[in-house]
Amino acid sequence: MELAKRVLQLKPSATLAAAAKAKQLKGEGKDVLSLTLGEPDFQTPIAIKKAAIESIEDGRASFYTPSAGIPELLEAIIARTKEDTGVIYQKNEVTVGTGAKFLLYALFQAIINPEDEVLIPVPYWVSYGAQVELAGGIPVYVETSQKTQHKVTVAALETAKTAKTKALVLNTPSNPTGMIYSEAELLAIGDWAIANNCLIIADDIYGKLVYNGNKFVSISSLSKAIQDQTIVINGVSKSYSMTGWRIGYALGRSDIISQMTKLTSQSISNPTAVSQYAALEALSGNQSCVEAMRATFESRLNTIFPLVAALPGVKLEKPQGAFYLYPDVSETVKLCGYSDVSSWVNDLLEEALVAVVSGIGFGTEDHIRMSYATDLETLKAAVQRIEKFITKKMANN
Repeated sequence: MELAKRVLQLKPSATLAAAAKAKQLKGEGKDVLSLTLGEPDFQTPIAIKKAAIESIEDGRASFYTPSAGIPELLEAIIARTKEDTGVIYQKNEVTVGTGAKFLLYALFQAIINPEDEVLIPVPYWVSYGAQVELAGGIPVYVETSQKTQHKVTVAALETAKTAKTKALVLNTPSNPTGMIYSEAELLAIGDWAIANNCLIIADDIYGKLVYNGNKFVSISSLSKAIQDQTIVINGVSKSYSMTGWRIGYALGRSDIISQMTKLTSQSISNPTAVSQYAALEALSGNQSCVEAMRATFESRLNTIFPLVAALPGVKLEKPQGAFYLYPDVSETVKLCGYSDVSSWVNDLLEEALVAVVSGIGFGTEDHIRMSYATDLETLKAAVQRIEKFITKKMANN
């Protein structure tokens, strides 16, 4: 039997592949320190878990829900979004899905026709391009530079656009760089998108995780015209440590949102009921847990950043949000006698038992991504092992 070409051509997630290899070595009894997954190491807050248990015990979680999500959750999303960003949405402009990742998939399926192009700034989260291709579209990778903190500019977008350009993916704070677009930068991009009838796909999943006085601005908050040109993708995974619950949500134009909900109805029927009741508590309950986790990530960043930046050959600008470091290790790799980053990353895992993700999966050849969504003891130990690995390789080179 011949399998579908769209699946055969699909590349596995680089982050999940790196994490799987680290897990395999751990299973073999090796003391692997993994800095691969973008997954908070905190337990889901107790109030959220209790709300889920209550929904099981009283029977609410036993049944199908509306495909777009339970009405109470839609209301909570609208209220939380208004409080956090000042942007107001109606119920028909919101839909819930099994994680922000699925909603991105649903969005691309809803808007992309064959040969439509989607602009994706480099570096990018590993699944954007694959999901565009699954929808029959063409990902157009827009280069950025260290000078702009790897943020895309209107000039770069203008160069990359064609008559087939349909949408632009904008992720702030960024995975993998952790950089945040300023209000002025977003306004310029928003006005450009309106002028070029280009839909903005705003991946705001890390919007609550910003550090050291930096500020997150949702592009949808800058004007009603930009809001109407934007679909916001968000969720509870990162801010509330709920990766396993798989609840995300999308906000934007009702004509697009309704098609995404239709796709949900024909694929998964509805998001998992018990997870929706957990998300309801997350979004409408006490928010102190979010600040506690944010402050912990900030402390980790401030501790680990100078240690990584001091490694031989490493070039690294301090991230402003999310929970990743994205160092340029091209010089480090050369000092160690390697010709490419991927080989260096592979040997770092095999010999030093430290797992990181090669930047190739994010669109750049000179970088690695390191997640600091783990405890400080592990982070410090990992950096010490990396330093020893580099020193040993340099001595032998």
